[in-house]
Amino acid sequence: MNIFGIYPMTLLLLVSNIAFAAPNYQEISLANRYELRQSLTSEALPISSFDSATKAVEWISYQSRNLRNKIPNESLRREWLRMVHYESTRFNLDPDLVLALIEVESGFNRFAISGVGASGLMQVMPFWKDLIGDTRDSLFDVRTNLRYGCIILKHYLEIEGQNIARGLARYNGSLGQDAYPKMVLAVWHAKYRYTGNAF
Repeated sequence: MNIFGIYPMTLLLLVSNIAFAAPNYQEISLANRYELRQSLTSEALPISSFDSATKAVEWISYQSRNLRNKIPNESLRREWLRMVHYESTRFNLDPDLVLALIEVESGFNRFAISGVGASGLMQVMPFWKDLIGDTRDSLFDVRTNLRYGCIILKHYLEIEGQNIARGLARYNGSLGQDAYPKMVLAVWHAKYRYTGNAF
């Protein structure tokens, strides 16, 4: 049972029913492809993505409790959270929103594959490897999948002038419909949104 009062399998069926529209990827110009490819392959400075050690401990502890049932192994859970925070903030995304998107997209199953072939935690379509990455990239590798997913989400938010609902709809391929954005935003607000006052 989850926050919607429905069982996980039912939620997965709802999400799969929402994900029926294919986004128009012809909108990605060659210049944008180059910029996205550079984002994917460039390494950021090897520094923490947190403002302080205290904030790192607080955020990871808070989100770790939220993910206890999804990722039972605590050290793995904390490692994944560090990666989510790093890749999200690297591309100016809210890591709490990215966690909500991951829950809706894959339920934190790194080996998830949708009916249309989207793969991994953030359900990245394989053609993105041709557009901005390398065909040898594994979308089941957690860091690789997070990096692709965050770059793609950032790209769509920029197209939509930082309108979160429309950016999420583009990510899902359902622009013009609000079921998917509402689901992600509901999970974000009800479960993952960290205010710093949760202790």
